[in-house]
Parts: sequence; structure tokens; C-alpha cells
Amino acid sequence: MTDHGSFPSSRRALLLAAGSASVAALAGCARPAAAPAAGTAPGCVLAVTAGAGPNYSGPGRTRSDVTDGRAGVPLRLDLTVVRASAGCRPLAGAAVDIWQADAAGVYSEGRENFLRGVQTTDASGRCVFRTIVPGWYAGLAPHIHFKVRPDAHTETTSQFFFPEDVLHEVYARQPYARRKAPRSPNAHDDRYRAAGGTMTLVPVAEGGGYRAAYTVGIA
Repeated sequence: MTDHGSFPSSRRALLLAAGSASVAALAGCARPAAAPAAGTAPGCVLAVTAGAGPNYSGPGRTRSDVTDGRAGVPLRLDLTVVRASAGCRPLAGAAVDIWQADAAGVYSEGRENFLRGVQTTDASGRCVFRTIVPGWYAGLAPHIHFKVRPDAHTETTSQFFFPEDVLHEVYARQPYARRKAPRSPNAHDDRYRAAGGTMTLVPVAEGGGYRAAYTVGIA
């Protein structure tokens, strides 16, 4: 299935990007005092939220490892959710969903649940997902969808992108190399051009894969 969702201009959320391997709670929407090991990322910025796309199938299974044995380059995703409107106070008890394509650019559907899952943030607003770097499809920038649901009545939906140098390295490896990768995976996606500067992860090598951290501030 393909994903033709767009970034609706009518919905906006404060998204606090922190490309740090540390996911400590942030005070006053500032980055931690220590230099982030994974490189720097924007501070508090206003970013356009993304549509869920046609591949969202509702809240996934509660689990940290969403791979279901799907082959690909491992990615540990450390997320922290904070209330940007309340001095970036960590938000406990928020449900965080992720869903994405596999190395071949395919989403699970029907009774399949690979690369879908939900976690609830702890007292520090943190949760961890173990997944893989997604493959590409339909000319869109490779991405991981996510949805934050702080309560039963509100939600923030967006997606994470990847730097092209990381994608080039990953797509030269199996099983991604079974297909010819696009020369510029992000270049032709309007959504990436609109929000890539804010929503791009800063992965660092870890073992045979990557680790990336991101702090999402919701209004």
C-alpha cells in the first residue's frame, strides 16, 4: 500500500527536536547542557503535523520490539514526550504509536502486525521502540509515522525522516539492496521539504544498526 497523506496546514503542534542520545527531560524547551552525542538538532520550533496516511490501522499492540522478525538494519528509537505549553514538562502516561514500511517498502495489513506498535510513556515521558530503518516506496521520503495520544480526546500525528547519507549507507546493505535505491530518497517529497528540517532524526551507529533519540513536545 502507498501513503499519500499530506501535512494539513490547519493543524499545528509544537515539536521539540532533540537529536541527542540522552533523552533526559528538558527544562524551558532548551537542549541538555551536555553536547548531544548524536549531533545537534533544532530547539523548540513550530512544525506542521502530518496526516496518518492510508496505512494507519488504529492503535497497535503494546510492545517495544515491533520487528516481528522482519529483516532490516536495526534502529532503536528513544522518544520523550513533553508538554511544550508547560515549560516542556515530561508527559507521563501518553500512548505513542509508530507504524512504518519494511525494507521492501511494504506495510503490514490485515492480520499482520509487523512494524506497528504502541508504548506508554513512563514518569519521565520516555518510551523506547526497537524497529528497523524503513525502506522506500512511491517516490516518498522514507519515514516512520508516529501518533501521540495524551488522552482519549486529543492526538498529535507526524512522521520522522532520515538523513540521506544514512539512507545511502543502509540501502547498500541487504535486504534493501535487492532493489535499486533512488539516488536522492528525500528529494521529491513535498512533505520532507516542508518539515524535514524539523522532523529528521539524527541516527548514530550502534552495533550493526543505529540509535536515534527525539523529544516530541505537544501543545
